[in-house]
Amino acid sequence: MAEPTRNATLTLDGNTYDLPVMSPTAGPDVLDIRKLYGEADVFTFDPGFTSTASCESAITFIDGDVGELLHRGYPIEQLAEKSSYLEVCYLLLYGELPTAAQLADFEARVTRHTMVHEQMHYFFRGFRRDAHPMATMVGVVGAMSAFYHDSTDINDPWQREVAAIRMIAKLPTIAAMAYKYSVGQPFVYPKNSLSYAGNFLHMCFAVPAEDYVVNPILAKAMDRIMMLHADHEQNASTSTVRLAGSSGANPFACIAAGIACLWGPAHGGANQACLEMLREIGTVDRIPEYIAKAKDKNSGFRLMGFGHRVYKNFDPRAKVMKQSADEVLGLLGIENNPTLQVAKELERIALEDDYFVSKKLYPNVDFYSGIILDAMGFPTSMFTPIFAISRTVGWISQWKEMIGEKNQKIGRPRQLYVGPPKRDYVDVRHR
Repeated sequence: MAEPTRNATLTLDGNTYDLPVMSPTAGPDVLDIRKLYGEADVFTFDPGFTSTASCESAITFIDGDVGELLHRGYPIEQLAEKSSYLEVCYLLLYGELPTAAQLADFEARVTRHTMVHEQMHYFFRGFRRDAHPMATMVGVVGAMSAFYHDSTDINDPWQREVAAIRMIAKLPTIAAMAYKYSVGQPFVYPKNSLSYAGNFLHMCFAVPAEDYVVNPILAKAMDRIMMLHADHEQNASTSTVRLAGSSGANPFACIAAGIACLWGPAHGGANQACLEMLREIGTVDRIPEYIAKAKDKNSGFRLMGFGHRVYKNFDPRAKVMKQSADEVLGLLGIENNPTLQVAKELERIALEDDYFVSKKLYPNVDFYSGIILDAMGFPTSMFTPIFAISRTVGWISQWKEMIGEKNQKIGRPRQLYVGPPKRDYVDVRHR
């Protein structure tokens, strides 16, 4: 628990109130206003909670001004270069990088939990074939609590641990099943001999009629995509998971709530929107037309995949993702793809045009991840489910951290009421 380092003074209606100031390990100082309502009978107003720290956390830190992302203190660039997704999962869950023995044990536990209960296969058949995979995932993940009763007691540390491993292991299987179901192909069971990312690719693209060999470059690119989306501080879906968890809801319900929030186009759907925009532009010669629209405040058009709500500098994840994009596209020999040509020209303009540079509208992680996933053969409807797989470990880590807080309370935001004041009921005959 952070301790106050000094006080700030608020003067209101002739009265003064001391507000403790707490200093984090990194980032701006925080005013503690927990007692303000009780002492001064006032709330604070902060739509979107963009200036409010809703919790203490030791998991992820973002400095948007300098373009920095740290997981437990480790820069994302170093992790992307030297680590793997499952090692980052261990880091997020337990706070430190694992030893070789700890990592091997963790990987084995995740690998042995990748299969889902056989009866869950029937659950999928209740959905329409054309259901969006995210709609399917929200339902199936929420229903996991009906299959795994032995890991729903949030007060039991061991059950919390089992639930965490199960969701990290089974989300790729569930997402792959949602994809297979949407295209009318049979489900493919997981293979324990494959890596986490390789196994997901196998479950998505293998068919019983022929062998499917996972390309190591594609598996590495998928591993990076997952790693770069593993956690991102108190974003909308993470805050949703924490809020749901604060009520004492079981972990599967909390993660299903996070998936539902992630589905929003302003959050997890950004890479899909970016690729659709690139396809709408179509060819390089149409780019000036869309650049002009983007600069015109009255056009209602905005370029997707540029800039970020938090990062006011280059998104550190985008640098790594660009490298993966070059590797994947080179491997697949599709550098001359029209959509890719549009993307490359837009990228060049964004890094050189004074308008984009002055507003720091650099290509972000969504700009590159959509291109990679499209090149791998995924339809745009699968982009957000892959994001959900990746972010599951972040949600679980944040949920476990919240459950472990000594003074944990149910989330209960306040409001600035602007409706009618108190009034008396009028009988319908006199209205």
